[in-house]
Amino acid sequence: MDLRYLTPLTPEEQTAHGLSAPQPMAMADRVRFSELDNQNHVNNKAYVDWFERVRIEHLNRTIVPHFAPGPAPRVALHSATVRYHKEMLADEAYIATARVAAFRTSSFTLEQQIWSGDLRASLLGILVMLRPDGSGARYPLPETLCAYLIKEEGAQGEV
Repeated sequence: MDLRYLTPLTPEEQTAHGLSAPQPMAMADRVRFSELDNQNHVNNKAYVDWFERVRIEHLNRTIVPHFAPGPAPRVALHSATVRYHKEMLADEAYIATARVAAFRTSSFTLEQQIWSGDLRASLLGILVMLRPDGSGARYPLPETLCAYLIKEEGAQGEV
């Protein structure tokens, strides 16, 4: 099965290319020369860029629409921890994933992974929804979003 780049992948495509379980959002791409360091390994910054690309796609497709018809939230990445499991090299194809693992009133924990045959890197991040007026006030998650996260992403509601 050919790997489609820069387009959300189906669950079947994900498992066919080595993911242990399908994720709510997964997109593929290939390592570019500009993403390599002087030892021909992928630079750590490239992984962060890949995580951000799939995180934004996940937010725009699955999170933000639940705030309609009201204004979309401002999304702040509160914190993130990246773990590098195995090096990546030039021209390797990879799949970047995103799923919400847990949520609170106005924030959620996002799990992300980079796969290329096996797990190469993972990120655990906390994202906070803020009111769009720039006040810095929290923007509660809509009930429809919470229900979606539980049913479709397997997220846990936290107190």
